[in-house]
Amino acid sequence: MRLATWNVNSIRARKERVLAWMAAHRPDVLCIQEIKVTEEAFPSADFAAFGYRVVVAGQRTYNGVAILSRIACQDVVRRFDDGEDEAEARFLAATVGQVRIVCVYVPNGQAIGSEKFSYKLAWVRRLRRYLERHHTPQDLLALCGDFNVAPEPRDVHDPNAWADTVLFHPEARAVFHELCAWGLLDTVRLHHQESGLYSWWDYRQLAFPKNHGLRIDHILVTAPLAARCTTAEIDRNARKGQGASDHAPVIAEFAL
Repeated sequence: MRLATWNVNSIRARKERVLAWMAAHRPDVLCIQEIKVTEEAFPSADFAAFGYRVVVAGQRTYNGVAILSRIACQDVVRRFDDGEDEAEARFLAATVGQVRIVCVYVPNGQAIGSEKFSYKLAWVRRLRRYLERHHTPQDLLALCGDFNVAPEPRDVHDPNAWADTVLFHPEARAVFHELCAWGLLDTVRLHHQESGLYSWWDYRQLAFPKNHGLRIDHILVTAPLAARCTTAEIDRNARKGQGASDHAPVIAEFAL
């Protein structure tokens, strides 16, 4: 299975780029975030013409996630269903073949000390509780998406400069590591230990040409799936050119 995740930063603005990327890379499953459309407005027919089934958890203008798969998705879930607020479309889970795929768009957090930052931390903890309720670390499970957290200093071009921001603050990193402690491994780090690997670059200050980025998009997997992970990479080329998303796709392959 070739599995990818990508924050496309508006499927309407980026549809042609996404279709071209899929034609070139032919993932079996693509999880996308920040689609910024409702399920009805998602261009499913364009992806169906490429041979992909689409499931969507969307909303107008903001957020939204989708799973695009060569085979039908089963047991689709769009909510934590934990009794707390779920107005924002940030979570989608489905079974594809043998694997449970969970696609998430973790809140950004806006500013340290703000209500939105507290919401971000709480949302990640809710995600862990969802996994505890519905799955075990022995399942074949992949948790994919834009986590808006760079886990380690080697995942940030300038750790000191980013230390007090929502993407690299100690509290944000702590809840990310708490999530992983449930039983998740980072596919990129299974195959690459070097620094300088990033998945997001600000549009401003020539961040991309200077490689001033952060690795905030991840494919996290349980140990049984990690044992079958043959490669993982970040496709930096997808960030190039006019009209690109500010994120690059992360890709992992599994011998299934």
